[in-house]
Amino acid sequence: MDVMIHTKVWKIDQIKSDWHVQLAQPAALLSAGKQIAFPTETVYGLGADARSEEAVRGIFSAKGRPSDNPLIVHIYDRSQVHELTNCTNELAERLMDQFWPGPLTLILPVRQGVLSNQVTAGLQTVGLRMPDHPIALELMRQAAVPIAAPSANTSGRPSPTLASHVLDDLQGKIEGIVDGGATGVGLESTVVEVSGQHIQILRPGGVTVEQLQACCPEASVTLETELESKEAPRSPGMKYTHYAPQGKLVIVKGESAAVSQYIVQQVTMHAAENKCGVLCFEENAHHYEQAVLVLSLGSVNQLEQAASRLYEALRKFDEYGVTRIWSEASTTEGIGAAFMNRLMKAAGHNIINL
Repeated sequence: MDVMIHTKVWKIDQIKSDWHVQLAQPAALLSAGKQIAFPTETVYGLGADARSEEAVRGIFSAKGRPSDNPLIVHIYDRSQVHELTNCTNELAERLMDQFWPGPLTLILPVRQGVLSNQVTAGLQTVGLRMPDHPIALELMRQAAVPIAAPSANTSGRPSPTLASHVLDDLQGKIEGIVDGGATGVGLESTVVEVSGQHIQILRPGGVTVEQLQACCPEASVTLETELESKEAPRSPGMKYTHYAPQGKLVIVKGESAAVSQYIVQQVTMHAAENKCGVLCFEENAHHYEQAVLVLSLGSVNQLEQAASRLYEALRKFDEYGVTRIWSEASTTEGIGAAFMNRLMKAAGHNIINL
């Protein structure tokens, strides 16, 4: 039987001049091998000392995460790249110069013996990133250890963009949560692997294909398709079902009027036996009054807003006990690629093309 832990919450107010002092206790717990959730600019992460087998094991245990799913290691200083990896690629260094701190994870050859084997899932590489969030960076500086940190949620559930989401999933399973308010990007980092003059995107995220190409115009940039084999995934988010609400989610793709008409028909058909919900863009929200819960992602022309709202919306459907959900699709340009990647995973790739 698992032992319940009293999960402490530290609410950090960055307006106060002494907010750094409030991080002393969670930083000390991280240094001591405990699991602490904290905000980044993407989502909340569940952190532990990336060098400690026991500390990292606690992450997998709290999340119920498959052991062959590697973890991203978060750093606070560029010098840590060369302490943890054998990075010699000029293109990778240029990406760090351009996008760190920020929502970009680089898969790099790991130095043997410096990190827990569970972090790399037995691979010869490790994903590194430097988050663009003052609380995350200061917490790691005070802890003075590299931090392995997947999203701070139960494995398979929508990632947390608020400290309350972390509490919903992990209360009693982790030592504490640093509450820094809502995250910004709302979707996890872009994960890339660089080889020669080729940048392969293993997971789309906050840094877009277009931004990568603009930074490295001489490089070829490709997006890897979903991993179907039984091999260990090279990056988080490649193999397992993620982000799923409890209700059945279906994505509807096509011309706007046809999509709205189809969703209205489906809600009407299923409303007697189900609590029906709709996830849509602001321009079409007025069509779906028959649904129990209609959640707007904002304007179809502002996909950054849709990305920041997605996970909270999926959790809101669960709060209302919604059993059937229909979602409008977006373009895959810019951050739309990451948005649709997460939405497709949440729906189990269940999509209707009109």
